[in-house]
Amino acid sequence: MTTHPTPTKDDRRTQGSTARPAADDLGDAVSAFAEARPGLLRIANRILQDANEAEDIIQETWVRWQGTDRGVVVNPTALLRTTTIRLAINVVQCARRRRESAASPWLPEPAETPETPETVAERQDAVERAILLLMQTLTPNQRTAYVLREGFGYPHERIAEILGLNVANARQQTTRAQARLAAHRSPQPVDSVALRRLVQAFLAAARFGDLTHLEEVLCADNGPRPDREPARSGAQE
Repeated sequence: MTTHPTPTKDDRRTQGSTARPAADDLGDAVSAFAEARPGLLRIANRILQDANEAEDIIQETWVRWQGTDRGVVVNPTALLRTTTIRLAINVVQCARRRRESAASPWLPEPAETPETPETVAERQDAVERAILLLMQTLTPNQRTAYVLREGFGYPHERIAEILGLNVANARQQTTRAQARLAAHRSPQPVDSVALRRLVQAFLAAARFGDLTHLEEVLCADNGPRPDREPARSGAQE
């Protein structure tokens, strides 16, 4: 098992190859990371289900945090959380790609450093194209399951709670979504307002970790759901 001690100010003597702000700022960076680390580790463990891989992700998050222009970061914890989520999801997705070759739209990673107006525009365009494909191809339940699972590494247990399904049916929504995307079905019409709302929610979740709003926007497309027992059989579309 790889061990990763909590970074200290002594780290500054061994990290001269990474461009970063002054030493006083590094001390603040160490404090912010140390405070966030337990929560980051829980996130990585939940996504990866592997303690060793989770520790590796936390170490990589620390390395990236050192190289970040922290002077422009408004919420260090949110950025660290987002970085951890994306790094962990990358590990999961790489493993999944080795097992399957099903086609899927590209869901861009959040930026970990300040972006220029040009890169912001490019990123929004990429997200809009990916979300448009999902809205043209998938049912609301399938879209919710796919975005939360593939884009943010949600466990199927949580997706089941959000959709009001049992876990088996939540898994089936993701599987059906992947099959539909791979089948290149004829596109269905998409409401431009709904598309813009989902794109903005996705970008906010990727950039600032605002997952609650993303869940609300996704579930709004499903219509009101009365309280009920999770479905026992026959996954809903």
